[in-house]
Amino acid sequence: MSIAIFDLDGTITRHDTLFPLVLRVLARRPWQLLKLLLVVPAAVRYAFDRDRAALKQSLLRATLRGMTRERLDSLSRDFVRDKIAHGCFRDALDTIRRHREAGHFLVLMSASVDFYVPEFGRQLGFDHVISTEVRWNGNRLDGTLISANRRGEEKARCVRELLAGKRPQESFAYGNSDSDLPHLVLVSCGMLVNGNSAARRIAIESGIRCVDWT
Repeated sequence: MSIAIFDLDGTITRHDTLFPLVLRVLARRPWQLLKLLLVVPAAVRYAFDRDRAALKQSLLRATLRGMTRERLDSLSRDFVRDKIAHGCFRDALDTIRRHREAGHFLVLMSASVDFYVPEFGRQLGFDHVISTEVRWNGNRLDGTLISANRRGEEKARCVRELLAGKRPQESFAYGNSDSDLPHLVLVSCGMLVNGNSAARRIAIESGIRCVDWT
């Protein structure tokens, strides 16, 4: 068996997905865009501490807290369908298709959150999804993160766990930033997609291939 692991934001999709999803939800009732003002203190803190998890949690709790699971599921389905149709790299979709046709076990692994990333996995035909987990109060979103932010060394930990459990003959991984390098070095074929010059330099030194997707 072979395994192929894909990052989502910036690797499959051209841009991040969480904030655009939040904006789409809020824009249905434009006055709700004022909720973004509640995120300003966390954004200021982020400029100093670079704590992405805290910023993400603040965004979710300020904007989507209290929404029902059914409502978010419906909005997520539409958002994901539109992103796949208009916001993904063609080469990414082709690469996913080739791995699927080869019978590889497909894993989508993202730091984005688990009320919509699994929908990307479902619509793109992935076998398994790993994403940052959020808390629910019954049927309504709380927005507090209840897992580690699936980024950097946390992604590497998840990949080690996957490889130990699956014991694949071949392993592939695709990511787009320097934060993906810790897990790209763990597989037999790691690829940096559209990386910047600094990430490319480190990738080449680490034996990771660099590719450009359009």
